[in-house]
Amino acid sequence: MSLTPVEVFGRHPVVSSRDLDVACQALSKVYLPMDFPSASASTSLDMSLNAIKVGRVTAGYLQFGDAMRIQTVEAANYHVDIPVAGRARMQAGRRDPVYGTPKTAAIFAPGLPAELDCDDDFAQIALMLPKAGLQSELESLLGHSLRTPLVFSMALDLASAPGSSVLQALQLIDAASEQDDGMLQHPLAAHRLEQVLMHSLLIAQPHNYSEHLRATPPLAGTRSVSEAVDLMRARPAHAWTAAELAAASSTSVRSLQEHFRRSLGTSPMRYLRDFRLEQVREELLAAEPGAVTVTEVAARWGFVHLGRFAAAYRQRFAERPSDTIRS
Repeated sequence: MSLTPVEVFGRHPVVSSRDLDVACQALSKVYLPMDFPSASASTSLDMSLNAIKVGRVTAGYLQFGDAMRIQTVEAANYHVDIPVAGRARMQAGRRDPVYGTPKTAAIFAPGLPAELDCDDDFAQIALMLPKAGLQSELESLLGHSLRTPLVFSMALDLASAPGSSVLQALQLIDAASEQDDGMLQHPLAAHRLEQVLMHSLLIAQPHNYSEHLRATPPLAGTRSVSEAVDLMRARPAHAWTAAELAAASSTSVRSLQEHFRRSLGTSPMRYLRDFRLEQVREELLAAEPGAVTVTEVAARWGFVHLGRFAAAYRQRFAERPSDTIRS
């Protein structure tokens, strides 16, 4: 699975320039302060950058025409560099370097400077994930606070299951970035995409908490599931997340998800979706002709993407929502 280089985030250009200062300022503003130690004032960079925000995550596509060395200051957040064309030697602090290719990416931890030696015609997808946000997601999955900082294995095999899951998440984000009123324009949907990307790294890529994540989670009690169900049914239009429900039920995300599966045969988010669909159907059936529209009712019950809502509604009730309201 791969992404077509030229098209990645193509509707969100930031800069395309041969000027050293312009390129340096743009990259420093989008990511973190950096420099080009091998370049002189007369160097022609031939650089282009596209970038978008996915919740708190910055996702960009960076391309150089000529060979280039890049040095950054100590990073405050996690960075993932995913080559899509060419090669680069990637190193964080004094850690062993990773030789990046379209088959191998690199994950950089906070607190270390980075150095990239890029060959001619090098291009990559560059991700910046917030340190606090990523570690908070890990704590939600674990069900306890982190005792030491999160540290990933630096080399990410893009042909492996971890790499494939990251690329799948990026393909979804790239497709959403092409839409004028797509998922990235809705805070709840953008948060979901952010979580998909973070979880693909946390669950699949080795790190110092991987063994804890692989351990069988303790099951949440019936009371925790009941509390989560009561919360969702009391406020079905609220933008619930699994982490928020788990915290309100005094358990971990994994425990809550596992007990939902065992006791109700579903997940918390699917349970919420199905309950919302049932409420929409009841309201559509009871509506007077011309009094409401399907869009109004769907939005009132928390559905922000009408295409996915209509597909889920038809799958569950074997008819379109417009058919229900006409009946």
